[in-house]
Amino acid sequence: MAEKSKVLVIGGTGYIGKFIVEASAKEGHPTFALVRETTLSDPVKENIIDNFKNLGVRLLVGDLYDHESLVKAIKQVDVVISAVGQMQIADQVKIIAAIKEAENVKRFLPSEFGTDADLNTAIEPAKSAFGIKAQIRRAIEAEGIPYTYVPANCFAGYFLPTLSQPGVTSPPRDTVVILGDGNPKAVFNHEADIGTYTIKTVDDPECWK
Repeated sequence: MAEKSKVLVIGGTGYIGKFIVEASAKEGHPTFALVRETTLSDPVKENIIDNFKNLGVRLLVGDLYDHESLVKAIKQVDVVISAVGQMQIADQVKIIAAIKEAENVKRFLPSEFGTDADLNTAIEPAKSAFGIKAQIRRAIEAEGIPYTYVPANCFAGYFLPTLSQPGVTSPPRDTVVILGDGNPKAVFNHEADIGTYTIKTVDDPECWK
């Protein structure tokens, strides 16, 4: 059996990132997570960090905005997966630059995991968000970095408990707003499944671009 690729997840303690890290470790990949020093002592992240340690995940102290630490981490792996949050999507150009300098990455998976950035008819403010993701795609392609994009549609654990109502944290009991005529179809995927099939692409040549 071929040796499993070494996987680095950037943003691994975030909402979708923790599922990707866990899936990588459970699939037998040597798994690395880039974490800030402050994250290691953050009580909010304590359970996530403990779970990573129990799974044998190697924690690399570094930061998206510290180029030296980013390059150092990337040089230790074969595949880089970004799971950074929406506010950091544009800053993935820093990961692209580090990958180019490291010169060892077999594949890069940028932070996607939602609606396909190139195949949507979103209106603002979502339109601009998808536009930034599309710009990152073009930057990856322009640099000639091997890549895989993983659009996963809607996060079931995020959207379904609130009936897809924006800005609420619990199910509405009085009114539910349904956009459009109520007939458009939506696809919801469980976050653990998103993590698993993201990792399944890592050593699958059918998913290489």
